[in-house]
Amino acid sequence: MLLLITGALLAGCTSHVPRTCLPEPLTSDACDTHVKVVTVPLPVIASSPNEGITAGALAAFLIHNREDEINTLLAPQVNNNENFGITTSLYGAFYPSRTRSMEFNISQSTRINNDYEFRLRDTSFFDRKLETNLFVFHFNDGSARFFGFEAKSRRQRESNYTDSETGFNLSLGYDIGHHLQLVAGERFRQVDIRTGAVRSVPFIGNRFSASRVPGLNGFTAHSQRISLIYSTLDNRDTPTFGGYTRLTFEPSFKALGGADDYRHYEVEAKGFIPLDNSRYISVFRLMYNQTLGNNVPFLEQSILGGENSLRGYGRNRFIDNSFVLINLEERIRLFRWEVFNVTADWELAPFIDLGAVMESMDRFSGKNFEFNPGIGFRAIVRPNIVGRVDLGVGKDGPAIFVGLGYPF
Repeated sequence: MLLLITGALLAGCTSHVPRTCLPEPLTSDACDTHVKVVTVPLPVIASSPNEGITAGALAAFLIHNREDEINTLLAPQVNNNENFGITTSLYGAFYPSRTRSMEFNISQSTRINNDYEFRLRDTSFFDRKLETNLFVFHFNDGSARFFGFEAKSRRQRESNYTDSETGFNLSLGYDIGHHLQLVAGERFRQVDIRTGAVRSVPFIGNRFSASRVPGLNGFTAHSQRISLIYSTLDNRDTPTFGGYTRLTFEPSFKALGGADDYRHYEVEAKGFIPLDNSRYISVFRLMYNQTLGNNVPFLEQSILGGENSLRGYGRNRFIDNSFVLINLEERIRLFRWEVFNVTADWELAPFIDLGAVMESMDRFSGKNFEFNPGIGFRAIVRPNIVGRVDLGVGKDGPAIFVGLGYPF
């Protein structure tokens, strides 16, 4: 994999394009009259327990401002998967200023899968004390899995379905003190459960009943959220030192359009400890999540599995009323390499993920913990671009995740 990426990078090129040929939002007032554009072709090879093997290629177009920072990232991609056929997608990230960023993703497969997303982050209001985040989405994921509830849900009970969702997530965060932020949010989620794309795995409706799995016939989630965040991180997207703590309470009310009355509680703590001028960064994350209520839809409960939690398993592998998660990672900068006037840090990141779901904390047991060792490969263009490949190993076998951004 590393040799393939290195070879692809060497096949890239740098050009300077008149800004008049690149209208907004591809460029902004922060760009020169002739804009530096770096083009890098990359292979795409991934293998996850849910989706199977995906292979293809993408081309990353990095558009720079006059400070030689990335102003825009565009990444068209084509890949093939035996379950979804040919998938064509376009990802874009825009950084017109230090106080505003936008992202979008458009993806369509020849069978079932699609994904349409838009994200906006703005910190320019009220003398930069107010942070606005908006996420709007619609997708169909034909690879979704359900194994039942509890920590020891057996692989033999595996079922497949298409997770079809439309919704939004809006939050407003206001700085109330040094490093302290109060966040209020609103979340809406319309979920339909349909026949999946993986024909070799039974459909969820043929293996489980709606009376035992709330939300099996689809549901609507509408929740309000309040969080208190304390952060001393030196950078939001690519931190090298500092700490982060978040406390969140999110109730859902049937009277306001939710599926039922229930409540989410979540605590998250992260720490970044640098050594040798940040060549080595020890990173940890601790999380606890609890969902209280009756008839809570199964996709609204406490869930572990996937590229950002237990990386040795597919998404949503373990579901119950609560979870405990521990992530330990050592980010090692192997070298700093400048290719086509773009400086990237190349990292090796051995990691351990430990986590367990449970009915409640009084039923916590160390025997239920899943132990996922693994290793990650990352390319970082600071201050905001991270490409990563993570290989994790769980009891169901290995999983390889390819994506953008750090896992936590």
